[in-house]
Amino acid sequence: MERLGKNRGRYLGETIEIESVLDGIRRAAQIHGWSAESLSSDSGPNLLFLTRNPTAPILFRRQVYISAGIHGDEPAGPLAILSLLEQDIWPADTGLWIAPCLNPTGFRRNTRESADGIDLNRDYLQGRSTEVRSHLTWLRKLPAFDACFCLHEDWESAGFYLYELNPDSRPSLAPAIVDAVRSVCPIESAAMIDGREINAPGIIRPSIDPRLRPDWPEAFWLFQNRTRLSYTLESPSDFPLPVRVAALVNAIQAALTNGISPIDLSARASNPGSG
Repeated sequence: MERLGKNRGRYLGETIEIESVLDGIRRAAQIHGWSAESLSSDSGPNLLFLTRNPTAPILFRRQVYISAGIHGDEPAGPLAILSLLEQDIWPADTGLWIAPCLNPTGFRRNTRESADGIDLNRDYLQGRSTEVRSHLTWLRKLPAFDACFCLHEDWESAGFYLYELNPDSRPSLAPAIVDAVRSVCPIESAAMIDGREINAPGIIRPSIDPRLRPDWPEAFWLFQNRTRLSYTLESPSDFPLPVRVAALVNAIQAALTNGISPIDLSARASNPGSG
């Protein structure tokens, strides 16, 4: 599969009408029994948040969080959420919380940053942006998660890759994710990705202390406050948009069907008040 060669210094590929995509997400969520909540902070845009409701009075054994659309030049993420909701194939024992588009104003401009010029994925410590403040208001009401997935794209990459934060050496989902993506999308083969050495093809396990960084991405806040297992999934945005969407869909489906191990229930009970 050949790269398109469209990206020159930034993302220059396909764009989406984010309002239309979000309308589709709302419809699919309603059809399949999800709860939808809309939040805004100050004069910022409304952000959509989804919660999966059980179809029977069961206690979910696992709690999983998925987000997308934090950068307005990464359209595959919201489209992957739409596809997953329409397919409605979820493990019966898994509770799910989804933030399908965290930067709607960026999508209207096809920019990484929001309309206020802020890279939202560097704002989760200071919370300068209205979008991040709204998001954190919602997140602080939620329980601890057994795993978190942040859907992204990389306009410079030659293939799919992921970051895994897993300090407790819990069973890794990374190999299963990469194997599932390989059938629909190339895997990044470089030994160095974004200035970091890989641990395996397409897999980076960075050793990072969030306390030393002043510009937290979403994954750092989640790691510090809601999870001990985090995956940032990077689809290569110099390939056709359907390929990138399929890569992210396959990644999430593989992760959810490959045995996310529940965290200790006492840790889950103590975590909601943090952050």
